[in-house]
Amino acid sequence: MNHERIEQKLAILADAAKYDVSCSSSGGNRKNAGGLGNSSKSGICHSYTEDGRCVSLLKILFTNHCIYDCAYCTSRRSHDTPRAAFTVEEVVDLTMQFYRRNYIEGLFLSSGIFKNPDYTMERLVRVAKTLRTKHNFHGYIHLKTIPGASDDLMKEAGLYADRLSVNMEIPTKSGLALLAPEKNHDDMKAPMQTVQEQIVQFKDSRKVHKHTPKYTPAGQSTQFIIGATGESDHQIIRLSSHFYQKYDLKRVYYSGYVPMLTDKRLPDVSTPVPLVRENRLYQADWLMRFYGFGADEIVDADNPFLDLQLDPKMAWAVRHREHFPINIQTAPYEMVVRVPGIGVHTAKKIMSARRFTTLTLEHLKQMGAAVNRARYFVALNIPNPYLNDLMRDNFRDVLLNQTQSKFKEARTGQLPLF
Repeated sequence: MNHERIEQKLAILADAAKYDVSCSSSGGNRKNAGGLGNSSKSGICHSYTEDGRCVSLLKILFTNHCIYDCAYCTSRRSHDTPRAAFTVEEVVDLTMQFYRRNYIEGLFLSSGIFKNPDYTMERLVRVAKTLRTKHNFHGYIHLKTIPGASDDLMKEAGLYADRLSVNMEIPTKSGLALLAPEKNHDDMKAPMQTVQEQIVQFKDSRKVHKHTPKYTPAGQSTQFIIGATGESDHQIIRLSSHFYQKYDLKRVYYSGYVPMLTDKRLPDVSTPVPLVRENRLYQADWLMRFYGFGADEIVDADNPFLDLQLDPKMAWAVRHREHFPINIQTAPYEMVVRVPGIGVHTAKKIMSARRFTTLTLEHLKQMGAAVNRARYFVALNIPNPYLNDLMRDNFRDVLLNQTQSKFKEARTGQLPLF
């Protein structure tokens, strides 16, 4: 093996993969049955960069050769960039070597499309199959599926990968037609439908035959590029909600467009990456998945963009002050969890603790609530002076001054979710 050439390929193809953020391994439950690695329910060891991107997996493209010419992609066929391609054996060998050196706990493998979708997808599947069957590798494997690949390849991929994903890329059809006219959303949705159908079939089969293998046990995900076209947050969030409901996705990832290519259809290369907007979309996504919010509650046609100064839950509470204050001692869980500064775990603690004691702000703080936000929205069995601010005309300014001063400086990375 030419190690110098492998290092050159790795440098090119790892760099080309860095814009794909959907590499989380959460949800995997592949247990070690005497082989190498483990992707059990406890999860794998993650390491994150400043903006939240996972670096614990060997994250590479199989190749950055591509038959498509998407304006936003550094691997587009018209872009003058160094090209490289691994062989199946090289990816397998790299994965095993990196794992044995304790550099990684799994593999995230995507690819440009060369020759045709089936030709590319077949090689990605062979990598996963070789790791599982030849090397008895039980670590986490995430494969990016190729739109247009056959259903048979999609079905086989799920037998060896913990998670499958296909990137929707540009959220709107008009935006995709502008920047990637050779692609369409229907082709991207097709593999999602196949994977979802197979997940259901395999789950039903396991109810009857306990030795039925698991099919993509960590589910499937997708990714949207944010800020490359003029779509609103309302459009993005509604689309995410639709995918969660229709395809039972585990995650939708939001990647702020990094202006690197000169093209009249794209933002200027000096345009900053919309990291704050990206973070707000993740927060909105969290509200839909864990807090019971509907997409149209978070943003609507009259307010199509998320507030960049207030997190989405706080912004909703400010717009709907008629629901507050809530009596923390008697309110149902569905309203307690909507109080800004109170998360799911804290809400559950409140529901349990209030049966035995009369709660105060100090109790809420001890349970993990961000009291500097929650105090404006909760009624207690003792006077709460902060409620005097709730109906003031400048209430939003009060919140900004009292709860977000630490974020006034320039933001250089992704903010915390809540």
